[in-house]
This record gives sequence, C-alpha cells and structure tokens, in this order.
Amino acid sequence: IMLGLIEERLGQADAGGGFILDGYPRNLAQAEALDTLLERLEQPVDEALQIDVDVEMVVARIAKRAAEEGRSDDSEEVVRNRMKVYESQTAPVVDYYAQKGLLSRVLGVGTIDEVFQRIKGVLQLRADS
Repeated sequence: IMLGLIEERLGQADAGGGFILDGYPRNLAQAEALDTLLERLEQPVDEALQIDVDVEMVVARIAKRAAEEGRSDDSEEVVRNRMKVYESQTAPVVDYYAQKGLLSRVLGVGTIDEVFQRIKGVLQLRADS
C-alpha cells in the first residue's frame, strides 16, 4: 500500500524537486522495495537520516507529552516496546543505507530549531556535493 501511495505522490508536479519520507521504510524489505521503486522512477534515495537520541530521553519526552495531552498510548511500557521493535526491525534499515554510503546521523538533543538546523545542514552538504 505504501509503495503505491509513494509512487502516486511522486508523480505529482510539486514532488519533482525532491521529497522527504518520515518514518518509512521501517524494515529491510520495505527499504529494498522502496529502492527498487525509486530506481524505476529515476529518483533514487539521496540521503537517509538517523536522528540519534538517548532512549531514556525519548521515554521522558513521551511521558511528558502523554501527561500534557492525556494520551494513554504513550505509556512508558508502550514507548519501551516501540524502542525494542525499532532495534529489531528498523536498525537493519540504518545499516542498509550506511552500507550504501547514504546515511547521516544527526543529534536529536536540543530544541526543535536546533535539531532542524542540524538536519538542514546535513541535507545542504549532500546537495552541495
């Protein structure tokens, strides 16, 4: 389903200058299928970003958000389970793009603007090279 949506979206005129996928692909099979699609569309992956944060910091942030917004789906147990799923399923995607020379890591600690500036800097470096 996702690949069909991605292909449809990339066919729109405003996607011609580039695009960002957030949270996808989530596993190695999805990464390989995405690469196949993008190569066929002649829009290969230019960059993969890994935003690095400490697990305890993630748990604290999400617990705070859960308390402020009354979200029962953001319990500490749920967050820790998400991190385990990440380690088992998504970490191989990070390795996959690292082996292709497409992975950059960005420190995810700081304000939203600080993290954004780091991401922007990484993307600019890739665009300039």
